[in-house]
Amino acid sequence: MKDFDQIAHQLRTKDPSEILAWSIKEYGDSITLASSFGAEDVVLIDKLARIRSDIDIFYLDTGLLFPQTYKTRDELARRYNLTFIRVVPRWTVDEQEKEKGAALWKRDPNQCCHIRKVEPLQKVLSHYKAWITGIRREQSPTRAHTQVVEWDDTFSICKLNPLAFWKKEEVWDYIHKNKVPYNPLHDQDYPSIGCIPCTRAVKPGEDPRAGRWSGSAKTECGLHRNRDQK
Repeated sequence: MKDFDQIAHQLRTKDPSEILAWSIKEYGDSITLASSFGAEDVVLIDKLARIRSDIDIFYLDTGLLFPQTYKTRDELARRYNLTFIRVVPRWTVDEQEKEKGAALWKRDPNQCCHIRKVEPLQKVLSHYKAWITGIRREQSPTRAHTQVVEWDDTFSICKLNPLAFWKKEEVWDYIHKNKVPYNPLHDQDYPSIGCIPCTRAVKPGEDPRAGRWSGSAKTECGLHRNRDQK
């Protein structure tokens, strides 16, 4: 196995575009970008399109996404002439209700996320050797130790986080400078956008991820584990 700590150290100060270029040179067609069409992801889509436009980009369609998220997907597809890979859970929302009861996201959000996000992600990543994400250290304490390149124990795959050390201001400066399409919910105090039932606007002074699974201790859907957690 590669020495990912050493590679991360070497790439730590590189521009995200250079990190993406390295990852494509290293993994070629065996790398994919996971997108939720949030601010960080649209930056990566723009940067990736400038390097190589045929790298697979997928999104997890839980069946519970905001209309604005689908609209953003469509705008990005038109802008960059892309076809995003739609990944779905084994059950529709109605089928999940029959199997697990109504509004599982209220009663057991961890199980709901596992069914609608983690399982589909595990399945799609089994076809690749590396994946690219838009997570940043600044986003939450559970992401504070994220490296630009690391080994993902959860999915047994190389994980690239080119924006790990970027600040929020850098993300938005890039979006505005390059006129990248983005989810309009970001302008309505939604810094982090997931499924409709588990996402709300963030109030002034709140943590940026306070709008996700509000009222519970849950802060992550299970796709990204703290690298210090075993």
